[in-house]
Amino acid sequence: MTEAVYILGGYQSDFARVWSREGLDISDMIGDAVRGALEDASLPASDIQSIHVGNAFGELQRGQAHLGSMVAQMVPELWGVPAMRHEGACASSSLAILAAMAEIEAGRYECVLVVGVEELKNLPGDVSSRNQNAAAWQGREDIECRFMWPAAFGLIAAEYGERYGLDRRHLNRIAEINYGNAKRNPRAQTRSWQFEAASFTDDDTKNPTIEAGTRRQDCGQITDGACAIVLASRRFAAEATRKRGDGVPPRILGWGHRNAPLRLRDKLERSRGERFVFPHVRWAIEDAWRRAGISGPDALDGIETHDCFTATEYMAIDHFGLTPPGESWRAVEDGAIEMGGTIPINPSGGLIGCGHPVGATGARMVHDAALQVTGRAGDYQVENARLFGTLNIGGSCGTVASFVIGA
Repeated sequence: MTEAVYILGGYQSDFARVWSREGLDISDMIGDAVRGALEDASLPASDIQSIHVGNAFGELQRGQAHLGSMVAQMVPELWGVPAMRHEGACASSSLAILAAMAEIEAGRYECVLVVGVEELKNLPGDVSSRNQNAAAWQGREDIECRFMWPAAFGLIAAEYGERYGLDRRHLNRIAEINYGNAKRNPRAQTRSWQFEAASFTDDDTKNPTIEAGTRRQDCGQITDGACAIVLASRRFAAEATRKRGDGVPPRILGWGHRNAPLRLRDKLERSRGERFVFPHVRWAIEDAWRRAGISGPDALDGIETHDCFTATEYMAIDHFGLTPPGESWRAVEDGAIEMGGTIPINPSGGLIGCGHPVGATGARMVHDAALQVTGRAGDYQVENARLFGTLNIGGSCGTVASFVIGA
Protein backbone atom coordinates (compact mmCIF):
# COMPACT_ATOMS: atom_id res chain seq x y z
CA MET A 1 0.00 0.00 0.00
CA THR A 2 1.39 3.37 -1.03
CA GLU A 3 -0.19 5.34 1.81
CA ALA A 4 -1.32 4.25 5.24
CA VAL A 5 -5.09 4.42 5.79
CA TYR A 6 -6.34 4.74 9.36
CA ILE A 7 -9.79 4.19 10.88
CA LEU A 8 -10.54 7.16 13.14
CA GLY A 9 -13.94 5.96 14.28
CA GLY A 10 -17.15 4.24 13.33
CA TYR A 11 -20.74 3.51 14.23
CA GLN A 12 -23.17 0.64 13.66
CA SER A 13 -26.91 1.04 14.02
CA ASP A 14 -28.93 -1.47 16.01
CA PHE A 15 -29.58 -4.25 13.47
CA ALA A 16 -32.70 -5.35 15.38
CA ARG A 17 -34.36 -2.02 14.65
CA VAL A 18 -37.09 -1.91 11.99
CA TRP A 19 -37.05 1.71 10.94
CA SER A 20 -40.28 1.75 8.92
CA ARG A 21 -42.25 0.80 12.06
CA GLU A 22 -41.16 4.13 13.51
CA GLY A 23 -42.17 6.09 10.40
CA LEU A 24 -38.51 6.36 9.39
CA ASP A 25 -36.59 5.14 6.35
CA ILE A 26 -33.17 4.76 4.74
CA SER A 27 -32.51 8.50 4.93
CA ASP A 28 -32.84 8.45 8.72
CA MET A 29 -30.52 5.46 8.89
CA ILE A 30 -27.89 7.40 6.97
CA GLY A 31 -28.17 10.42 9.25
CA ASP A 32 -27.94 8.28 12.38
CA ALA A 33 -24.85 6.41 11.19
CA VAL A 34 -22.99 9.51 9.99
CA ARG A 35 -23.52 11.43 13.19
CA GLY A 36 -22.60 8.38 15.25
CA ALA A 37 -19.34 7.88 13.35
CA LEU A 38 -18.35 11.55 13.64
CA GLU A 39 -19.01 11.45 17.37
CA ASP A 40 -16.97 8.28 17.78
CA ALA A 41 -14.10 9.84 15.81
CA SER A 42 -14.36 13.11 17.80
CA LEU A 43 -14.44 15.05 14.53
CA PRO A 44 -16.60 17.93 13.31
CA ALA A 45 -18.37 17.37 10.00
CA SER A 46 -16.21 20.13 8.52
CA ASP A 47 -13.22 17.75 8.60
CA ILE A 48 -14.85 15.38 6.07
CA GLN A 49 -13.46 16.01 2.59
CA SER A 50 -15.18 13.25 0.59
CA ILE A 51 -18.03 10.74 1.05
CA HIS A 52 -18.61 7.23 -0.34
CA VAL A 53 -21.92 5.39 0.13
CA GLY A 54 -22.42 1.65 -0.34
CA ASN A 55 -25.95 0.44 -1.07
CA ALA A 56 -27.41 -2.37 -3.16
CA PHE A 57 -31.19 -2.17 -3.35
CA GLY A 58 -32.33 1.36 -2.49
CA GLU A 59 -34.25 1.81 -5.74
CA LEU A 60 -36.07 -1.50 -5.40
CA GLN A 61 -36.82 -1.36 -1.69
CA ARG A 62 -37.62 2.31 -1.20
CA GLY A 63 -37.64 3.80 -4.70
CA GLN A 64 -34.68 5.86 -3.55
CA ALA A 65 -31.52 6.31 -5.58
CA HIS A 66 -28.96 9.15 -5.55
CA LEU A 67 -27.76 8.25 -2.08
CA GLY A 68 -24.52 10.19 -2.31
CA SER A 69 -26.52 13.39 -2.00
CA MET A 70 -28.68 11.90 0.75
CA VAL A 71 -25.79 12.31 3.20
CA ALA A 72 -25.79 16.10 2.98
CA GLN A 73 -29.59 16.05 2.99
CA MET A 74 -29.56 14.43 6.41
CA VAL A 75 -26.40 16.08 7.76
CA PRO A 76 -26.48 19.65 6.39
CA GLU A 77 -22.99 20.37 7.75
CA LEU A 78 -21.75 18.18 4.86
CA TRP A 79 -23.30 20.44 2.21
CA GLY A 80 -20.83 20.83 -0.66
CA VAL A 81 -18.69 17.78 0.16
CA PRO A 82 -18.17 15.54 -2.90
CA ALA A 83 -20.01 12.22 -2.60
CA MET A 84 -20.75 9.12 -4.65
CA ARG A 85 -22.61 5.82 -4.32
CA HIS A 86 -21.28 2.30 -5.01
CA GLU A 87 -23.14 -0.94 -5.77
CA GLY A 88 -21.68 -4.44 -5.57
CA ALA A 89 -24.55 -6.43 -4.05
CA CYS A 90 -23.54 -7.57 -0.55
CA ALA A 91 -20.03 -6.12 -1.08
CA SER A 92 -21.30 -2.59 -1.83
CA SER A 93 -19.77 -0.86 1.18
CA SER A 94 -16.47 -2.72 0.74
CA LEU A 95 -16.29 -1.07 -2.67
CA ALA A 96 -17.02 2.26 -0.98
CA ILE A 97 -14.11 1.61 1.38
CA LEU A 98 -11.80 0.74 -1.52
CA ALA A 99 -12.73 3.96 -3.34
CA ALA A 100 -12.18 6.03 -0.19
CA MET A 101 -8.81 4.38 0.37
CA ALA A 102 -7.77 5.11 -3.20
CA GLU A 103 -8.51 8.80 -2.72
CA ILE A 104 -6.40 8.89 0.43
CA GLU A 105 -3.56 6.91 -1.16
CA ALA A 106 -3.59 9.25 -4.15
CA GLY A 107 -3.33 12.29 -1.89
CA ARG A 108 -6.61 13.71 -3.18
CA TYR A 109 -8.22 13.85 0.27
CA GLU A 110 -7.04 13.14 3.82
CA CYS A 111 -10.30 12.44 5.69
CA VAL A 112 -13.05 10.44 3.99
CA LEU A 113 -16.40 9.20 5.27
CA VAL A 114 -17.76 5.78 4.24
CA VAL A 115 -21.41 4.87 4.77
CA GLY A 116 -22.93 1.44 4.18
CA VAL A 117 -26.71 1.28 4.38
CA GLU A 118 -29.66 -0.94 3.48
CA GLU A 119 -33.37 -0.93 4.26
CA LEU A 120 -34.89 -4.39 3.83
CA LYS A 121 -37.69 -4.66 6.41
CA ASN A 122 -40.04 -2.07 4.92
CA LEU A 123 -41.49 -4.59 2.44
CA PRO A 124 -42.86 -8.13 2.92
CA GLY A 125 -40.17 -10.79 3.13
CA ASP A 126 -41.07 -12.42 -0.19
CA VAL A 127 -40.83 -9.05 -1.96
CA SER A 128 -37.48 -8.21 -0.38
CA SER A 129 -36.23 -11.67 -1.33
CA ARG A 130 -37.20 -11.14 -4.98
CA ASN A 131 -35.56 -7.72 -5.00
CA GLN A 132 -32.29 -9.28 -3.87
CA ASN A 133 -32.36 -11.54 -6.91
CA ALA A 134 -31.05 -8.51 -8.80
CA ALA A 135 -27.59 -9.59 -7.58
CA ALA A 136 -27.88 -12.73 -9.75
CA TRP A 137 -28.07 -13.01 -13.56
CA GLN A 138 -31.76 -12.47 -14.07
CA GLY A 139 -33.50 -15.38 -15.79
CA ARG A 140 -30.22 -17.12 -16.63
CA GLU A 141 -29.03 -18.82 -13.44
CA ASP A 142 -30.75 -22.13 -14.38
CA ILE A 143 -31.81 -22.73 -10.79
CA GLU A 144 -35.37 -23.91 -10.26
CA CYS A 145 -36.47 -22.48 -6.93
CA ARG A 146 -38.72 -20.14 -5.02
CA PHE A 147 -35.88 -18.40 -3.16
CA MET A 148 -32.81 -17.74 -5.31
CA TRP A 149 -30.13 -17.27 -2.67
CA PRO A 150 -30.96 -20.18 -0.37
CA ALA A 151 -31.04 -22.33 -3.51
CA ALA A 152 -27.76 -20.94 -4.87
CA PHE A 153 -25.84 -21.51 -1.65
CA GLY A 154 -27.50 -24.90 -1.30
CA LEU A 155 -25.81 -25.67 -4.62
CA ILE A 156 -22.49 -24.58 -3.13
CA ALA A 157 -23.04 -26.96 -0.22
CA ALA A 158 -23.86 -29.69 -2.76
CA GLU A 159 -20.66 -28.87 -4.65
CA TYR A 160 -18.64 -29.40 -1.47
CA GLY A 161 -20.50 -32.65 -0.92
CA GLU A 162 -19.68 -33.84 -4.42
CA ARG A 163 -16.01 -32.83 -4.36
CA TYR A 164 -15.03 -33.64 -0.80
CA GLY A 165 -18.00 -34.97 1.14
CA LEU A 166 -20.05 -32.79 3.48
CA ASP A 167 -21.69 -33.58 6.82
CA ARG A 168 -24.56 -31.23 7.59
CA ARG A 169 -23.73 -31.42 11.28
CA HIS A 170 -20.88 -29.02 10.59
CA LEU A 171 -23.15 -26.48 8.89
CA ASN A 172 -25.56 -26.72 11.81
CA ARG A 173 -22.71 -26.12 14.23
CA ILE A 174 -21.58 -23.01 12.33
CA ALA A 175 -25.10 -21.60 12.73
CA GLU A 176 -25.15 -22.44 16.42
CA ILE A 177 -21.78 -20.73 17.02
CA ASN A 178 -22.79 -17.55 15.23
CA TYR A 179 -26.15 -17.26 16.96
CA GLY A 180 -24.37 -17.86 20.26
CA ASN A 181 -21.82 -15.13 19.54
CA ALA A 182 -24.62 -12.70 18.66
CA LYS A 183 -26.06 -12.98 22.16
CA ARG A 184 -23.01 -11.03 23.42
CA ASN A 185 -23.39 -8.29 20.80
CA PRO A 186 -25.68 -5.43 21.93
CA ARG A 187 -26.33 -4.37 18.31
CA ALA A 188 -27.01 -7.83 16.84
CA GLN A 189 -30.38 -8.48 15.26
CA THR A 190 -30.80 -11.89 16.92
CA ARG A 191 -29.35 -11.16 20.36
CA SER A 192 -32.62 -11.98 22.10
CA TRP A 193 -33.76 -14.85 19.86
CA GLN A 194 -34.38 -18.18 21.55
CA PHE A 195 -33.63 -21.62 20.12
CA GLU A 196 -34.04 -25.25 21.10
CA ALA A 197 -31.39 -27.94 20.72
CA ALA A 198 -33.26 -29.33 17.72
CA SER A 199 -33.00 -25.93 16.01
CA PHE A 200 -29.42 -26.84 15.11
CA THR A 201 -30.16 -30.26 13.71
CA ASP A 202 -31.86 -31.46 10.53
CA ASP A 203 -35.19 -31.55 12.32
CA ASP A 204 -37.83 -30.76 9.70
CA THR A 205 -40.01 -28.92 12.21
CA LYS A 206 -37.46 -26.92 14.19
CA ASN A 207 -35.10 -26.35 11.25
CA PRO A 208 -37.11 -26.85 8.04
CA THR A 209 -35.67 -26.94 4.54
CA ILE A 210 -35.97 -23.62 2.67
CA GLU A 211 -34.43 -24.86 -0.59
CA ALA A 212 -32.44 -28.00 -1.38
CA GLY A 213 -29.26 -27.95 0.74
CA THR A 214 -30.37 -24.99 2.87
CA ARG A 215 -32.36 -25.05 6.11
CA ARG A 216 -33.76 -22.17 8.13
CA GLN A 217 -30.83 -21.75 10.51
CA ASP A 218 -28.37 -21.89 7.60
CA CYS A 219 -29.64 -18.49 6.45
CA GLY A 220 -28.17 -15.09 7.25
CA GLN A 221 -30.78 -12.64 8.49
CA ILE A 222 -31.60 -9.75 6.20
CA THR A 223 -32.40 -6.63 8.18
CA ASP A 224 -32.28 -2.85 8.25
CA GLY A 225 -29.00 -1.28 9.15
CA ALA A 226 -26.27 1.25 8.56
CA CYS A 227 -22.60 1.46 9.42
CA ALA A 228 -20.29 4.43 8.90
CA ILE A 229 -16.53 4.68 9.33
CA VAL A 230 -14.10 7.58 9.04
CA LEU A 231 -10.86 6.90 7.16
CA ALA A 232 -7.83 9.17 7.22
CA SER A 233 -4.26 9.57 6.01
CA ARG A 234 -1.29 9.14 8.32
CA ARG A 235 -0.81 12.89 8.71
CA PHE A 236 -4.46 13.59 9.39
CA ALA A 237 -4.74 10.66 11.80
CA ALA A 238 -1.68 11.82 13.75
CA GLU A 239 -3.13 15.29 14.16
CA ALA A 240 -6.57 13.98 15.07
CA THR A 241 -5.25 11.60 17.72
CA ARG A 242 -3.00 14.37 19.13
CA LYS A 243 -6.10 16.51 19.63
CA ARG A 244 -8.01 13.59 21.15
CA GLY A 245 -5.11 12.67 23.38
CA ASP A 246 -5.21 8.96 22.59
CA GLY A 247 -2.98 6.42 20.85
CA VAL A 248 -2.47 5.41 17.24
CA PRO A 249 -5.83 4.37 15.69
CA PRO A 250 -6.33 1.05 13.88
CA ARG A 251 -5.14 0.83 10.30
CA ILE A 252 -6.17 -0.95 7.13
CA LEU A 253 -2.97 -2.88 6.48
CA GLY A 254 -3.99 -4.73 3.34
CA TRP A 255 -6.82 -5.24 0.90
CA GLY A 256 -7.86 -7.59 -1.90
CA HIS A 257 -10.57 -7.15 -4.51
CA ARG A 258 -11.52 -9.65 -7.20
CA ASN A 259 -14.51 -10.23 -9.45
CA ALA A 260 -15.97 -13.16 -11.36
CA PRO A 261 -19.01 -13.50 -13.66
CA LEU A 262 -22.53 -13.35 -12.24
CA ARG A 263 -23.72 -16.88 -12.99
CA LEU A 264 -23.01 -19.36 -10.20
CA ARG A 265 -22.87 -22.50 -12.36
CA ASP A 266 -20.19 -20.92 -14.57
CA LYS A 267 -17.97 -20.30 -11.55
CA LEU A 268 -18.42 -23.82 -10.24
CA GLU A 269 -17.71 -25.37 -13.64
CA ARG A 270 -14.61 -23.24 -14.20
CA SER A 271 -13.06 -24.33 -10.90
CA ARG A 272 -13.34 -28.07 -11.50
CA GLY A 273 -9.89 -29.53 -11.03
CA GLU A 274 -8.72 -26.45 -9.07
CA ARG A 275 -7.66 -26.61 -5.41
CA PHE A 276 -10.40 -24.20 -4.33
CA VAL A 277 -14.08 -24.06 -5.22
CA PHE A 278 -13.69 -20.30 -5.79
CA PRO A 279 -10.06 -19.57 -6.73
CA HIS A 280 -10.69 -15.84 -7.08
CA VAL A 281 -11.87 -15.72 -3.44
CA ARG A 282 -8.55 -17.21 -2.41
CA TRP A 283 -6.71 -14.67 -4.60
CA ALA A 284 -8.50 -11.76 -2.90
CA ILE A 285 -7.53 -13.07 0.54
CA GLU A 286 -3.92 -13.62 -0.54
CA ASP A 287 -3.79 -10.12 -2.07
CA ALA A 288 -4.82 -8.66 1.28
CA TRP A 289 -2.19 -10.72 3.08
CA ARG A 290 0.54 -9.69 0.62
CA ARG A 291 -0.27 -6.00 1.01
CA ALA A 292 -0.38 -6.39 4.79
CA GLY A 293 2.96 -8.19 4.83
CA ILE A 294 1.67 -11.41 6.37
CA SER A 295 1.99 -14.92 5.00
CA GLY A 296 -1.19 -16.62 6.14
CA PRO A 297 -3.95 -17.09 8.70
CA ASP A 298 -1.56 -17.90 11.55
CA ALA A 299 -0.85 -14.16 11.78
CA LEU A 300 -4.52 -13.35 12.38
CA ASP A 301 -6.22 -13.23 15.77
CA GLY A 302 -9.70 -13.53 14.29
CA ILE A 303 -11.87 -13.17 11.20
CA GLU A 304 -15.13 -11.43 10.33
CA THR A 305 -16.35 -13.30 7.27
CA HIS A 306 -19.37 -13.41 5.02
CA ASP A 307 -21.82 -16.03 6.23
CA CYS A 308 -24.93 -15.16 4.25
CA PHE A 309 -25.41 -18.93 4.62
CA THR A 310 -23.53 -21.52 6.64
CA ALA A 311 -22.16 -22.90 3.35
CA THR A 312 -20.51 -19.52 2.73
CA GLU A 313 -18.62 -19.65 6.01
CA TYR A 314 -17.76 -23.30 5.41
CA MET A 315 -16.22 -22.17 2.11
CA ALA A 316 -14.41 -19.26 3.77
CA ILE A 317 -12.73 -21.53 6.34
CA ASP A 318 -10.72 -23.47 3.77
CA HIS A 319 -10.24 -20.47 1.44
CA PHE A 320 -8.59 -18.63 4.36
CA GLY A 321 -6.36 -21.68 4.75
CA LEU A 322 -7.49 -22.66 8.23
CA THR A 323 -7.70 -26.19 6.81
CA PRO A 324 -6.76 -27.84 3.51
CA PRO A 325 -9.40 -27.44 0.78
CA GLY A 326 -12.50 -29.47 1.49
CA GLU A 327 -11.60 -30.04 5.15
CA SER A 328 -13.31 -27.04 6.76
CA TRP A 329 -15.06 -29.49 9.06
CA ARG A 330 -11.81 -29.89 11.00
CA ALA A 331 -11.90 -26.26 12.19
CA VAL A 332 -15.53 -26.72 13.22
CA GLU A 333 -14.95 -29.95 15.11
CA ASP A 334 -11.82 -28.86 16.99
CA GLY A 335 -13.34 -25.54 18.10
CA ALA A 336 -10.76 -23.39 16.30
CA ILE A 337 -13.42 -20.95 15.03
CA GLU A 338 -15.19 -20.51 18.38
CA MET A 339 -14.56 -17.77 20.92
CA GLY A 340 -11.47 -18.93 22.77
CA GLY A 341 -10.38 -20.99 19.78
CA THR A 342 -7.18 -20.49 17.84
CA ILE A 343 -8.86 -18.17 15.30
CA PRO A 344 -12.41 -17.11 16.22
CA ILE A 345 -14.71 -16.44 13.28
CA ASN A 346 -17.52 -13.90 13.50
CA PRO A 347 -17.33 -12.98 17.18
CA SER A 348 -19.95 -10.34 16.29
CA GLY A 349 -22.37 -13.08 15.25
CA GLY A 350 -21.73 -12.52 11.55
CA LEU A 351 -24.51 -12.17 9.01
CA ILE A 352 -26.36 -15.09 10.58
CA GLY A 353 -26.37 -13.72 14.12
CA CYS A 354 -25.59 -10.01 13.89
CA GLY A 355 -27.72 -9.51 10.76
CA HIS A 356 -27.27 -8.70 7.10
CA PRO A 357 -28.33 -5.24 5.90
CA VAL A 358 -26.80 -5.96 2.51
CA GLY A 359 -25.19 -2.63 1.61
CA ALA A 360 -23.87 -2.10 5.14
CA THR A 361 -22.24 -5.49 5.72
CA GLY A 362 -18.76 -4.78 4.34
CA ALA A 363 -18.38 -1.62 6.40
CA ARG A 364 -19.77 -3.39 9.47
CA MET A 365 -17.11 -6.09 9.17
CA VAL A 366 -14.29 -3.53 8.98
CA HIS A 367 -15.81 -1.57 11.87
CA ASP A 368 -16.00 -4.72 14.00
CA ALA A 369 -12.43 -5.65 13.10
CA ALA A 370 -11.31 -2.17 14.18
CA LEU A 371 -13.14 -2.57 17.49
CA GLN A 372 -11.47 -5.94 18.05
CA VAL A 373 -7.89 -4.79 17.46
CA THR A 374 -8.34 -1.80 19.76
CA GLY A 375 -9.99 -3.77 22.57
CA ARG A 376 -13.34 -1.99 22.18
CA ALA A 377 -15.57 -4.94 21.27
CA GLY A 378 -17.04 -5.33 24.75
CA ASP A 379 -18.59 -8.69 25.61
CA TYR A 380 -17.57 -10.21 22.26
CA GLN A 381 -13.94 -9.10 22.48
CA VAL A 382 -11.31 -11.60 21.31
CA GLU A 383 -8.59 -11.56 23.95
CA ASN A 384 -5.39 -9.76 22.94
CA ALA A 385 -6.54 -9.28 19.34
CA ARG A 386 -4.12 -7.20 17.27
CA LEU A 387 -4.78 -8.37 13.70
CA PHE A 388 -8.13 -9.22 12.10
CA GLY A 389 -9.10 -10.33 8.61
CA THR A 390 -12.38 -9.80 6.76
CA LEU A 391 -14.02 -11.41 3.74
CA ASN A 392 -17.07 -9.83 2.08
CA ILE A 393 -18.75 -11.21 -1.03
CA GLY A 394 -21.48 -9.97 -3.35
CA GLY A 395 -23.91 -12.31 -5.07
CA SER A 396 -22.58 -15.83 -5.57
CA CYS A 397 -18.99 -14.60 -5.07
CA GLY A 398 -19.29 -12.30 -8.09
CA THR A 399 -17.64 -9.45 -6.18
CA VAL A 400 -15.12 -10.28 -3.44
CA ALA A 401 -13.28 -7.98 -1.04
CA SER A 402 -10.94 -8.80 1.82
CA PHE A 403 -9.19 -6.57 4.34
CA VAL A 404 -6.58 -6.93 7.06
CA ILE A 405 -7.03 -4.56 9.99
CA GLY A 406 -4.34 -4.02 12.61
CA ALA A 407 -3.68 -1.92 15.68
